[in-house]
Amino acid sequence: MKFITSIILTALLSYAIGLFTTLPWWSFAITTLIVAMAIHQKPFKSFLSAFIALFLLWGILAWMIDSANEHILSQKVAQILPLGGSSIKLIIVTGVVGGLVAGFAALTGSYLRKR
Repeated sequence: MKFITSIILTALLSYAIGLFTTLPWWSFAITTLIVAMAIHQKPFKSFLSAFIALFLLWGILAWMIDSANEHILSQKVAQILPLGGSSIKLIIVTGVVGGLVAGFAALTGSYLRKR
């Protein structure tokens, strides 16, 4: 139950901080760290819950933005990167980057809680 609660709370707080503030793109790491400190889990579960939350959040948001302009920009960016022009691969890479940042922030929060 804590695992699912952590996923939902991390995703909601990360979305809210991105939507209602003018902080940099990595500001969700702060909310992720706080959630990991507040909800006690083992370090791996903490990492995994934050990774899943931000992977899904950024993936869904990127897909929604990409669909709004009919995949034009993402295909051009995917041609610049070694992704073969695939907008789906670019969305997956975007989700992985967000998930890794959130996962390491949650891992840090989990280890800080142990102190």
